[in-house]
Amino acid sequence: MNIKNFLITVLLSYNLFTLAENYEVKMLNQGTEGYMVFEPAVLKINKGDTVTFKATDAAHNSASIKGMVPAGAEEWNGRLSQDISVTFNVEGVYGYQCTPHMMMAMVGIIEVGENQSNLESVKATAKKIKAAFVMNHERLDEYLSQL
Repeated sequence: MNIKNFLITVLLSYNLFTLAENYEVKMLNQGTEGYMVFEPAVLKINKGDTVTFKATDAAHNSASIKGMVPAGAEEWNGRLSQDISVTFNVEGVYGYQCTPHMMMAMVGIIEVGENQSNLESVKATAKKIKAAFVMNHERLDEYLSQL
């Protein structure tokens, strides 16, 4: 590789890196959409963007939901009452939860890029897990309908 090609590659890589966004999602006891919520609960982001889940209120975490991440994507499981940042490098639809408040439908959805190839799989998993909700039974369906 000659120096010109190398410099072009470096500049393009730098531009892609600097274009990546960092979004913030608050973990809340009460928000605009009710009790035990992520705010915002639905995000549409680009591949390479990062989401920082902020432990705004204590005793919450952010964890991916098994069966609700695209093939090849890394799952995550944050610790209680601690921020966690996740960079999304695989396009598709992701579902996540607050583990101790899952039964209260403390869930969220992230769409990365324009690829919804795993959406039907996400919806099938959502149908199974929402049977365990003791409140906010339609919350997950409402979030998925925003995609």
